[in-house]
Amino acid sequence: MTVLQNYIAGEFVASTGTQLVDVMNPATEEVVAQMPVGLAADVDAAYSAAVAAKATWGRMLPKDRQLALLKIADAVEAHSSELVEAQARNTGQPKELIASEEVTVGADQLRFFAGAARIMSGTASGEYADGLNSVLRREPIGVVGQITPWNYPLMMAIWKIGPALAAGNTIVLKPASTTPESTLVLAGICGEFLPPGTFNVVLGNYTTGNLITSSPVPGLVSITGSVKAGIEVAQAGAPNLTQQHLELGGKAPCVVFADANLEAAATGIATAGYFNAGQDCTAACRVLVDEQVHDEFVAKLKAAAEEAKYGNPDEPDLLFGPLNSARQLSSVQGFIDRLPAHVEIVTGGSRVDRAGYFFAPTVLDGARQDDEITQSEIFGPVITVQTFADENQAYEYANGVEFGLASSVWTTDHARALRASAALDYGCVWINTHIPLVAEFPHGGFKHSGYGKDLSIYAVEEYTRIKHVMSSME
Repeated sequence: MTVLQNYIAGEFVASTGTQLVDVMNPATEEVVAQMPVGLAADVDAAYSAAVAAKATWGRMLPKDRQLALLKIADAVEAHSSELVEAQARNTGQPKELIASEEVTVGADQLRFFAGAARIMSGTASGEYADGLNSVLRREPIGVVGQITPWNYPLMMAIWKIGPALAAGNTIVLKPASTTPESTLVLAGICGEFLPPGTFNVVLGNYTTGNLITSSPVPGLVSITGSVKAGIEVAQAGAPNLTQQHLELGGKAPCVVFADANLEAAATGIATAGYFNAGQDCTAACRVLVDEQVHDEFVAKLKAAAEEAKYGNPDEPDLLFGPLNSARQLSSVQGFIDRLPAHVEIVTGGSRVDRAGYFFAPTVLDGARQDDEITQSEIFGPVITVQTFADENQAYEYANGVEFGLASSVWTTDHARALRASAALDYGCVWINTHIPLVAEFPHGGFKHSGYGKDLSIYAVEEYTRIKHVMSSME
């Protein structure tokens, strides 16, 4: 059985901790590796390496950081098979989707961040007081700590390290305990092109993550995870006044108006709701449909759900694989077990009778605004349906949750689409589509979905600090 190692100062090194955690393949329920639980000594060693490296990486010219990131992007594509195999072992995700949606897209995102390293913006130099010239310096924060989730291990690691490296920071990152392997492969790839200590990976559990986020060393800590995890990270960093970048949960509403193309809406929402087994904070998980077309739409959504193909990683043309773990499977099933009597299970609603943590594509009809399934993030292949009577009620229901990450509106009325984009209290509003993202535009939410942006130049700027330099002209 492979015992995984940390990646510190450009080398794979054994953890000082002796506790080992089994890493499972959720598609087979078999143990594929063992992961050590990092201790304070491991975290301290990683931060020491990052501190030592920042004098080199942080002072490197933007064009040289760009070149390194471009080489990493090329190498990610060249190591596609290794990355795909590592991630499929830990997630059970379809290999075709890992290759296309994480490796290929991830390489493209790295190339974007490589270019962004050279286009930092700021206020023009000038005289704003008599005899004095003012200049704005945009500098790297220095050392940053990062925590990535288990739903998209490689992609989320790239979203973290891309902007941080582009801005000139050094990194200590902890991947999720259930999905560490693709991040370790990525670290080895990056190590070929980065000064030792620039990118460090420490394996571990919640305790290890707390050591990373509570350390006085990082100037910023970034996490993608649940609202609960984000609050704990913010609390851990508060005594050190550590800056936070929190990309947290979501409960995306999909507002379907009577004039929408219902076939396209049902197909698009089912795809975006069941993709990655619904384990996506932007998943199309909460439908709000005009009561006039409710029955017709639910029938189409049911048909789309029952056509959604799932299976083991090697199977072709899959939409999704298993849930991440037995724990996640139990969590999703718990929502079904607690359904109120007024909610109908239209299709699905149970574990699939096969090896692996597979859950059937599910549609739940008759949800009400204060139901648990409306208010809480299920994070599984479950789509809920509720109705609205008019446009104002649609927006009231859509905004009536604690989250504010992503949303969509389905209509053929251009004016209504514009009204919806203004009314919906979400960091992203899709119109007649749901879930696509591009590197050039920011991803991040409002309210309990956290603060800070991933992707785009805004993400790079979050990993910088602003310094005013004033000089006498006399």
